[in-house]
Amino acid sequence: MSSTLVRRPQGAVHLKMRVNGEDAEVSFAPYKTLLEVLREELALTGTKHGCELGECGACAVLVDGEPVLSCLTLGLECEGRAVDTVEGLARGAQLHPLQAAFADLGGAQCGYCTPGLLMTAKALLVAEPAPSRERIKEAVAGVLCRCTGYQQIVDSIERAAKELREERA
Repeated sequence: MSSTLVRRPQGAVHLKMRVNGEDAEVSFAPYKTLLEVLREELALTGTKHGCELGECGACAVLVDGEPVLSCLTLGLECEGRAVDTVEGLARGAQLHPLQAAFADLGGAQCGYCTPGLLMTAKALLVAEPAPSRERIKEAVAGVLCRCTGYQQIVDSIERAAKELREERA
């Protein structure tokens, strides 16, 4: 995708990126974070406002397949890049194995941290299809959860990893 960053009246910028597998064009104030662009300009509200300091991980999304904290990433940094949010995780009407496992095993309780956990776990399972429990804990350590005690989260990611490996086999 060509870089087409253009200044618009009143200081707005216009850029193109790929969001959840679809091309998107968006205009916004250049100071807006990716979190704000996703929620306010693209109406993708699954990504959560948490601490807005990069400490809680609730806002984690994937940029070019890597987890980033969208509250600390300027929207401008995403020109021509692929951004994946929790809204793009399901496979049509079918839940992604991570979503199903979180629902079945209690990996999500209040649900506020869940989008950040799901996206971080997705990146892990793409990179490492069979991570150890310790590796799972390490990968999601940046996403804080006040409800589950983490056991159910790790169990959910383990189960989804197994299901994804079986799908590939």
